[in-house]
Formats: sequence, structure tokens, C-alpha cells
Amino acid sequence: MLEEKRKWSVIESWRLFTTEEKRNMAFYILGIMLYKFGFEVYIGSVIALATNRYEYDAAVGRYPEKTLERVGLLQGLNQAFQCLGSILIAPLIKRFKTRTVLAIAVLVFAVFTSLLLIVDRATGGSIKPKGWDQQYGSRNFAYYGNFNTDAMIPIHCLSGISYGMVELIRRVIPRDIVGGNMQKLKRMDSLVHIFYEITGTGGALATALALIPACGNNQSFIITPLLFFCAAASWFMIQLPHSYQVEAGGEKNYVFQVIDGCVLFVMSAAKGMAIVFSSRRFVWLLPGYSFALFGHRFLENNIASVIAYRYFGETAWAQILIAGSNFGELIGALFVFLFTNLVHTPIPWLRSDALLLLIVWYIPYWYPPMYKVSQAWIAAATFIPISFGWAAGDVSLAAYIQASLARLEAKENSISPLGAVMGFLYSTYIIIYAILSPLLGRYMDKVASQHNDVVQSGLFNIAGVQFTILSGIMLAATFVPRGAFSVNPKLLDDVELDTDDDSGDEKIPADERGVAV
Repeated sequence: MLEEKRKWSVIESWRLFTTEEKRNMAFYILGIMLYKFGFEVYIGSVIALATNRYEYDAAVGRYPEKTLERVGLLQGLNQAFQCLGSILIAPLIKRFKTRTVLAIAVLVFAVFTSLLLIVDRATGGSIKPKGWDQQYGSRNFAYYGNFNTDAMIPIHCLSGISYGMVELIRRVIPRDIVGGNMQKLKRMDSLVHIFYEITGTGGALATALALIPACGNNQSFIITPLLFFCAAASWFMIQLPHSYQVEAGGEKNYVFQVIDGCVLFVMSAAKGMAIVFSSRRFVWLLPGYSFALFGHRFLENNIASVIAYRYFGETAWAQILIAGSNFGELIGALFVFLFTNLVHTPIPWLRSDALLLLIVWYIPYWYPPMYKVSQAWIAAATFIPISFGWAAGDVSLAAYIQASLARLEAKENSISPLGAVMGFLYSTYIIIYAILSPLLGRYMDKVASQHNDVVQSGLFNIAGVQFTILSGIMLAATFVPRGAFSVNPKLLDDVELDTDDDSGDEKIPADERGVAV
């Protein structure tokens, strides 16, 4: 108990882990950094590619642009297919070591990311010729492959499946590495998040400033499959001290397990909804997690794309804004890592997140000169505090949910309450994003066509007004729990977040670990 009272430093946190855990964490972090860099290159290139292709198709075909609507649909479907990926992978993590499933999942992701490269080259595409912009201009994309741009949608959906596979296992494997000790889990999650965002920042900047200008966004992610293969190799080196998988014998075949997984996912989400709405102790998690996550993803995926496309005239510069966002997430995770015992609950972090969302109000009143990369750096700087608030809230809220549901986990033998609640919260975010992303994209295309590509009035609504509503709901939600009316509350009806109880180290039945989150 004395260790709980101490003010943890970085060195003391590292000493908490055993030698075997440190080794496994090192391989896991190396793999996650390789994976994150490759992912940032891929997602940044694909969104820029889709934006440019839809714009170019409309210009060549002389029909009204539907660029932001189609890109919004592309992103929304990708998010929805992530749920499918998590369902498909869930039965496997009950039968095989999570490190093996994780490594194979990222290899599958590497194959899917290669599809678009192959299609582009097979239809006449090539790496951007040297000096192309100086000779033909930056809006000429004749070096792209000659295929229907809508073909990117099913390919990106396949990528969403594999992304969902990896993301689910990333939520499971920390417990396999360090066991159920909440102190270790919190510090490992924070440490991984820090390195994850360092690499994400570097990957976003490399994409915007080096890879896309040199290769073109149709071929700039050619390094992604190689990085994913290297990540898989690193994860294969992990030797898990805590093994939770069960033997395959006597189980249903994979198809029936997937069907069971779909049924279980629906039942789990329904159970999660029942838990969340059962008391004021949990109901505030819906806006605190789902709405906050939606705001963060909409800022990175949609608003950043609109700013780069309509304000700067260079779609690749959206990755500079993403780099600023990733750097803000890094700082947020670092703050939680350092001040975990000073801030007792996620409430202060969520309140800061809600207030910092209001920074977006400058965007509708900003008229930067086009083709000036310095303006992209200015916008990136404003993304830092916004994402700082979200990351701090997200990291602390994840640990809070785990601790708050610990007692329910011990009583439930069928569906994991933790998996149910996370499944419901994440599914809610997916539904909101999948619906709003293409609809608001269509609205922005309409505004652009009516105002000669001037979109400030549209951003007044989708950034300023929308984020103000989100901010108000999130802020109000932080006063719902009992005892929340203070600057740094310690909620009256919550279990302690920090514990040295190793009761979580016991084996968990496999059917409680297969819930898609």
C-alpha cells in the first residue's frame, strides 16, 4: 500500500515491471512504432489521393464536385468496417497467442494496403516524375492510374477490416504482457501511447513534407507494407508470461465462431447500453468517451482535410495538421503518466477537453493565403491543445472504466461487462461518425459550389457550432457523477483506480476476452 501513496517518477514507474515484462514491452513498443509510422503514411496518402482524384475527375468530366461527400463516405465506411474486423478476429484470440494473432493481423493489413498500389500501377500509374509540378502544375494528376476512383471505397473498407483486427488486439495484449495489476496497466498504456504518438507525429510530417512531394500520393505509401512486415517480426519476438487462450479442441469451427461473435457483439453492445444507462455513475461515459472520440476523429479526418484542400490548396498538408494533433496527444498521454496520482479521476481532463474544443472557432474567420506551407504550421499549432485535452481524457478514462467495472467483472461469467461497455461506447461513436461524415461532406461541397470554393460559412457550422454543442454536452456530463462538483473531484461511489491487488492476474475465461471493442 505504501507504493500507492508515492509520487511516481518515470524511473520508479519503469522499476515496477519485471525484466521479462520490460523485454516484452520493448518488442511491443518497437512494433507499435513501426506500425504507427506505416499507418500514418498510408492513411494520409489515401485520403489525399481520394480528394485529388475526385476533384480531378470532376474537372475533367465537367460535372459538379462531390469530393468531400465521397471522401466522407470513404472514411465513414472504413470506420464501420473496423467493427467487422474486430468481430472476425475475436474468435482467434481465444485459441491462439495474442502476439501471434497480432502479428498475422498486421501482415494481412500489409496485403490490403498493397492492393491500391497494385491497382494504380496495373492501370498505368507511376511514381510522380521528378519536376512534374514545375512542368505541368500541382493540379495535374496524369501520372495516376486510370481506374474508377470509387474503386478506392471497397479497397479502403478491406483496410478497415484489418485495422479493426489490429486495434482490437492492441486493447487485449497489454494485460497479457503485464497481467491485471492496474498500476502496471496504466503506466504501460501511457508509455505505449507516448511512443505511439511520437512516431505518429514523425510519420505524418514525413508523409506531408517528403513522401507525397517525392512520390505522389498514389505511390507514397509504398513503404507501408514493409513497415508492417517489420512490425510483425518484432511482435513475434514477444514471449507472453500471462496466457489466456484456450485449446482449439472441442470448439466450433471458425465460421460458427464468427457467427457467434456477431451475435455476441450485438448482445454485448445491448448489455453495455444497459450498464451505461443503469446509473449516474456510468451514464456520463457516453458523452465523455463516444462524443469526445467523434469530435477528435472528425477534427483529424474531416476538418483537417477541408482546411488543407480549400484553405491551402495542397491536400498533403493535412498531414501537417495531423502531426500537430499527434503531438498534442503525446503531451496529453505524458501528463497522465506523470500526474496519475494527483488527478484522481478523468473528470478534470474531460473538462479541459470540452473547453479546448472551442479553439476551432477561429477557423471560420481565417482567410490564409493559399500554397503557403507556413499557414499549415499555424493550423497545426492550434490542433496541439485540442488533442492534448482529448488524449489526456481518453487515457485516464480507459483506466477509470477498467477499474469501475472490476467488481462487475468478478460477478459475470457470460459477457464481460468491460467488453460490453467498451463495445457499446465504440459502436456508438462508429454509428455517429458513419452517418455524419458523408452528410456533412455533402453539405461542404454544396457550400463550396454556391460560394466559389469559399467554405468559411460551412466551417462556421460543422466546426464552430457542432463543436460548441459537443463541448456543452461533454462539460455538462462531467457534473453527473456523485461528488463531481469540485475542480479535482474524487467521485463518491467509485472504486479506487490505483490498486496493488493482483487479483486481475488470474486467468480469465476465454469467452470473456472475445468481445469486440
